[in-house]
Amino acid sequence: MGGLDTPLLVLVFLAGAAATWIAGVYLSNATDALDVRFGLGEALGGLILLAIAGTLPEIAITVSAASAGHYGLAVGNLIGGVAVQTLVLVILDVVSGPQRPPLSFLVGSLVPVIEALLVVSVLGTALGGVALAPSTNIAGASPTSIAAVALWVSGVWVVNRVRKRSNWRVEAPRSMPGRASVRERHPRHPHPYAKANNAGVLGIFLAASVVTLVAGVSLQDSGNLLAGRFGIQGAVFGATVLALATALPEISSGIAAVRLGDMQLAVGDILGGNAFQICLLLVADLIAGTPVIVAAHDSDVWLGATGILMTGVAAVAIIARPERKVLWMGLDSILLVVIYAIALVLLPS
Repeated sequence: MGGLDTPLLVLVFLAGAAATWIAGVYLSNATDALDVRFGLGEALGGLILLAIAGTLPEIAITVSAASAGHYGLAVGNLIGGVAVQTLVLVILDVVSGPQRPPLSFLVGSLVPVIEALLVVSVLGTALGGVALAPSTNIAGASPTSIAAVALWVSGVWVVNRVRKRSNWRVEAPRSMPGRASVRERHPRHPHPYAKANNAGVLGIFLAASVVTLVAGVSLQDSGNLLAGRFGIQGAVFGATVLALATALPEISSGIAAVRLGDMQLAVGDILGGNAFQICLLLVADLIAGTPVIVAAHDSDVWLGATGILMTGVAAVAIIARPERKVLWMGLDSILLVVIYAIALVLLPS
């Protein structure tokens, strides 16, 4: 791919992004259908499988980048991607419409707040690995990567338990949380692929997975070359442009959830995906045979801290429930945009 001219590389990158978006839509629907049919989300193992299916673009990029020795790109995409994907909440807020209160007002559930706290815990733990020497490892993996995975598994268990049985009751007047799980029947819309048999749904899932993985590899390869040709640090490219490309499926599925009235699911999917993608640092460590987090640049730490701040703002907004909208956005969405814009302006080189 290195022999291609820059315009062709741009086309390859855009084609990879388009394939990620389209395949991501099919993959999301097929995953939801399989969850409904087999109750995958009822058990911890099933939840882990669902998380893996939902982050295939990031998995493909992480494996490809780590295998090629592009550790900065892998770390930048995973750590910096949290801020970009949290910004997706702004898009979903706009899509909810000018006549409705902000998305954070409509959520009406504290489950996404627990998921936000999980993002903060996992990301903060992973960032701690930057201060460790490469020699501080367990079988080649950073202790913080292992700890992040342990925290995520524990957090997912807690979230699933709270969804099934909580010891508190939330009263949020005029909220529209929608379904707590895709396994619940929607009052107006059937589950995806309701008329297809199990073999057909599984075929769609596998085909979409293959396309997503191939697209992810092409995004990593072309993105790394483009970053070099444009003089952009690979970590910065991974944390911004590449992270935006891999967030396209979340944008699509989030918009669909908001239009169905499933506000809790829309927010939870974004936050849940952010927490799991940090766990992929352990995958990168095992492939590289050394902790990749030590390859993090100042820009990665800066954007990681930005992601933590933005996640905190999202969590506080769900609890505080600001009702006013300006330019189709809630005050919390405007704050998220401002924080991210300032972070980019002050981004270390």
